[in-house]
Amino acid sequence: MAQDERSRGPLAGKVALVAGATRGAGRAMAVELCRAGATVYATGRTTRQRLSEVGRAGETIEQTAELAAEAGRDAGGAARAVAVDHLDAEQVRELVARIDREEGVLDILVNDLWGGDRLIGFDKKLWEHDLDDGLRALRLGIDSHLITSACALPLLIRRPGGLLIEVTDGTEEYNRNYREPLFYDLAKAAPLRMARALAEETEPYGTTVVCLTPGWLRSEAMLDTYFKVTEERWRDGCATDPHFAISETPTFVGRAVAALAADPEVARWNGQSLSSGGLAKVYGFTDVDGSAPDAWRYITEVQSAGKPADVTGYR
Repeated sequence: MAQDERSRGPLAGKVALVAGATRGAGRAMAVELCRAGATVYATGRTTRQRLSEVGRAGETIEQTAELAAEAGRDAGGAARAVAVDHLDAEQVRELVARIDREEGVLDILVNDLWGGDRLIGFDKKLWEHDLDDGLRALRLGIDSHLITSACALPLLIRRPGGLLIEVTDGTEEYNRNYREPLFYDLAKAAPLRMARALAEETEPYGTTVVCLTPGWLRSEAMLDTYFKVTEERWRDGCATDPHFAISETPTFVGRAVAALAADPEVARWNGQSLSSGGLAKVYGFTDVDGSAPDAWRYITEVQSAGKPADVTGYR
């Protein structure tokens, strides 16, 4: 076997669309899919020329594509940055038409669309919450997913074996609790139900649909805005909240996506709610520090139970 054939990753020849890949989990998913050899279309609204409403100029879709392309260089991967507003159905249709024209197939679709944190009044009752902000958050967290799936599924189901991953915050079990406020609760419950419904609708086409959540994600905003630390000294954030010790890098959930995409028996998960920590136990991947934080089990058994922070046995 030739060297270039041996070095190709398990997803070489596969085509993926990561919708919402500018930063955080979406960026890591694009990078890890590319590292495994996939051709990745990474979309988002913030470019080097234009800032989205999220207001973080430091992360752009072009940077994501550059990081992904570098990660996939020796595995057959490639990355393409495409500026798309996924609330604009025409832009999404044009994106899908481009993928069809250039690749003729779509194997993996990841809906990691959100960007609504700044709109959520976490201490507000429904009647106290800014209504326009709340409805905009639902547009960003629900409508964007529906529009993208409606436009992309005809290409994804064209041949058996397609994989659609809805991304949310919280497992189905944990989200039976109220994730206040109401607008956030709805936005994060909806992808779970979408995955269950689309698993039913697409099963005759040999497509697998799941909902995936990271744990306590050390996104760029979580680090620099909420905890005011860097990734290198993230543990300093435990002084603010000791339970931050269970947190994970975006790479962890990115590796979960790559593991799902490379699993020839991925259909066993159809319609299910999955987590990065839970999948790490099945597939054997770790976070960048070699640990495997099981955040939702920890949050349930330790944090929500009012116990002192102790990650022993949880990462």
